Amino acid sequence: MQTALIIALLIISVVLAIIVMMQEGKGNGLTDTLTGSTDSYWSKNKKHSKQSRLNKATAVLGALYMILALLLSSKFIK
Repeated sequence: MQTALIIALLIISVVLAIIVMMQEGKGNGLTDTLTGSTDSYWSKNKKHSKQSRLNKATAVLGALYMILALLLSSKFIK
């Protein structure tokens, strides 16, 4: 049981690292503020974008990673 959890933890950690590296930055900061480019069609429809799916996958995999790490560190799994 413990070996399977360790293998799952390793797979999740590699996939999580790849997904985090695929994500874009959060914006240009001052440039977006001065140019007012936050009210574009793209910014209004971000929930259907690839970036949105990557954010959701990061959150789910991060939660799974933490749960598996807590299970492996507990005394109940041997």
